[in-house]
Amino acid sequence: MNLDRRRFIGAGVAVSATLSAPMVMGQGKPRVVVVGGGAGGATAARYIAKGSQGAIDVTLVEPSRKYYTCFFSNLYIGGFRTLSNIGHTYGTLAAEYGINVVHDWAIGVDRNAKTVSLAGGASLPYDRLVLSPGIDFVDGAVPGWDISAQNAMPHAYKAGSQSELLKAQIESMPQGGVYCMVAPPNPYRCPPGPYERISMVAHVLKQKNPTAKILIADPKEKFSKQALFEEGWEKHYGGMIERLGPDFGGNNVTVDPKAMTVDIDGEVAKVDVCNVIPAMKAGRICEMAGVNDGNWAPTIAHTMQSKADENIHILGDAAAQGDMPKSGFSANSQAKVAAMAIRGALTGSKVFPAKFSNTCWSLIETDDGVKVGASYEATDEKIAKTSGFVSSTGEDAALRKATYDESVGWYAGITADMFG
Repeated sequence: MNLDRRRFIGAGVAVSATLSAPMVMGQGKPRVVVVGGGAGGATAARYIAKGSQGAIDVTLVEPSRKYYTCFFSNLYIGGFRTLSNIGHTYGTLAAEYGINVVHDWAIGVDRNAKTVSLAGGASLPYDRLVLSPGIDFVDGAVPGWDISAQNAMPHAYKAGSQSELLKAQIESMPQGGVYCMVAPPNPYRCPPGPYERISMVAHVLKQKNPTAKILIADPKEKFSKQALFEEGWEKHYGGMIERLGPDFGGNNVTVDPKAMTVDIDGEVAKVDVCNVIPAMKAGRICEMAGVNDGNWAPTIAHTMQSKADENIHILGDAAAQGDMPKSGFSANSQAKVAAMAIRGALTGSKVFPAKFSNTCWSLIETDDGVKVGASYEATDEKIAKTSGFVSSTGEDAALRKATYDESVGWYAGITADMFG
């Protein structure tokens, strides 16, 4: 199918005049602008466009022409996926759902004028704005590290080139070398993610570099699915992985990217790869829009509306919403609630009570998958957990393989739900 140029543009230059034209209230379609094309933003754009059957003009602003999912990026590092397997484009959203896909950076929000400013010069008017920018990092969270050091000490917590870099560094480690992870403090994107990554790094090293060591400097006393990971590490990678929690200085870490050293509570170690995952905050556009309260953006659970502005909805990792973890599944679930609320507000369609769900799968070793999840409901205070489940230690191999296979099916389903 040929793409209509108005529906699929780069940098907003060719049609900036069209996109910038002010909307006269009472005339034309209501306009929704979605900033961020990940699990929250892409899902919201698709559900608003699909559900309104063309009654709402939807613009999706995302700087990347190909989006690499953070979920399953650890499996790319472990060799279970290729990079192309986790990369997705926006052509179907543009061609089949009539969404205006603009590949540009959102650099400002004027809440009074209800416009979003783009780096390419366009100004997008909106009746409702959806912010789903994911995460940025807290400046100074790990002494010695800032974003300029990400090539020497990658974070790989935004998938794509950082994932490629970290994978290459791991595979180039000298025999018997040391991989160190500086783990993040709560709250952060994908609670099991750092520990699934440790598992995938260990999987690679077990094959290519079996005398290598893995060191985790962790500021948290405990972490998601800890018993399951520790059981799996002992079973598959015995003696390779050492974790230092706060009792052993894991909350007092300084790094030196030039010297490739890590100082853990005064003990300096030379390392070959250092994966620094700093403290996180909502993507910067939330701060620019003035909807943050500290590092995150508070939302109303029933609609995912910002507590600072009823015309803005905030999804996924950026949102301070209550009990849900910051995950791709959560963002996708929240996007459907927001899309329904937006359609109701702009077209009068029926709005049902908000329900949410989440599952996080992790791969420990080949066919050894585990999961944790929960169901949630909206209350006046927050998104509240109503029930939950988690894999058990000691499960047999058939169940663990079935859990992994389930995650593969989920990945296919959620990416189709996001990108069409």
